[in-house]
Amino acid sequence: MRNVHWWALLKHEGREKAITQGLELVGPKMAEFVAEGKRILQEHQAAYITMHCWRGGMRSKSMATLFNFAGIPTLTITGGYKVYRNAVQQSFAAPLTLIVLGGKTGSAKTAILQALQQQGEQIIDLEKLANHKGSAFGQLGEDPQPSSEYFENLLFEKIQQLDSTKRIWIEDESHLIGKVFIPETFWEQMRNAQVIYCDFPIEERINYLVTTYGNFDHEGVIESVKRITKKLGGQHAKAALEAYEAGDLKKATEIVLVYYDKTYNFGLSKRNPAQVKQMDMQKIEPWENAKMLIADLFN
Repeated sequence: MRNVHWWALLKHEGREKAITQGLELVGPKMAEFVAEGKRILQEHQAAYITMHCWRGGMRSKSMATLFNFAGIPTLTITGGYKVYRNAVQQSFAAPLTLIVLGGKTGSAKTAILQALQQQGEQIIDLEKLANHKGSAFGQLGEDPQPSSEYFENLLFEKIQQLDSTKRIWIEDESHLIGKVFIPETFWEQMRNAQVIYCDFPIEERINYLVTTYGNFDHEGVIESVKRITKKLGGQHAKAALEAYEAGDLKKATEIVLVYYDKTYNFGLSKRNPAQVKQMDMQKIEPWENAKMLIADLFN
């Protein structure tokens, strides 16, 4: 009997028989489940745990009852994970007032985005959700990336925390952030949104990148350059690696930026010019840059 799949048992022999079998299987493990639930709650500093089945709900409701009885606040998803995933995917078509923060590589867009949030603006930090900074070097210093499905769930939960009637700042991104895809309907909203393009002098961007990436793992940087050898060109990739090995981080960065600047300019050219506003900025100072952006919206 223990080899009979629980779901098959429920389907062919009925609810009561399945419950009895389920209790025989999990009864001895209930204390372990409760201990694990408490660990998860504490580790994530969460107010409650959410449980779900794929589409039914009986198993998750049973476990939630156990957890609540043991003092672990627990919720269940009505209709199961299938219903939740449908809601997630449909939500990305709901209109948002997005403002896309643009700028070439090394413009400190993420730092400016965070400064905007600190000054009271709503933001969605896609790179934070994806655990990736969006370039061939984007995995350096980051945790492993989530799956595209889990990334969608994280994006959905983030959007639920925001006021959809007010503006939301978001960084200009490619459709693919590392190995994670931005949902198609959300991506379309980003492509049709207003863009504020922050243009910084190349020296400012080089200095910022050297400061940001200069202390990362040596081998990680080398592998990142090698990943874009074909796009950068063999000769340029070789020159960049030689400069990096010689400790000339500025020269190595300048060589790599030639490729990234061309790529960004091409992407920007595909947007509606009427939706792109360029702001010339002389210094990368995220707090001040954010203030300028906010003040510009009221002019």
